[in-house]
Amino acid sequence: MTKPIEVTEATFEELVIKADKPTLVDFWAVWCGPCKMIAPVLEEIAAENAEQLQVAKLDVDHNGQLAMQYGVMSIPTLLLFKGGEAVERLVGFMPKDKLMDKLRAHL
Repeated sequence: MTKPIEVTEATFEELVIKADKPTLVDFWAVWCGPCKMIAPVLEEIAAENAEQLQVAKLDVDHNGQLAMQYGVMSIPTLLLFKGGEAVERLVGFMPKDKLMDKLRAHL
């Protein structure tokens, strides 16, 4: 089963910007309640869509520079990167079906 990958400021360029398929990055923190709620949803999405989508997690407490660079003001913020560019921004918890509706347009 494919799980979300952990990315950091050191690995972001290689694993997200240069990725060969769209990558959904979850900007999260361990103390964030809604982040904990969306984590199993993202695990399901990662497992079910591994052929066409990569899911990554970025801890904002340890990678604050990237969070600032992408204007992340509240978490969870999900950014979908395609071809090195952020093409979709989703803020807060949402059910899997609504999340997939937003992502399908880019897959």
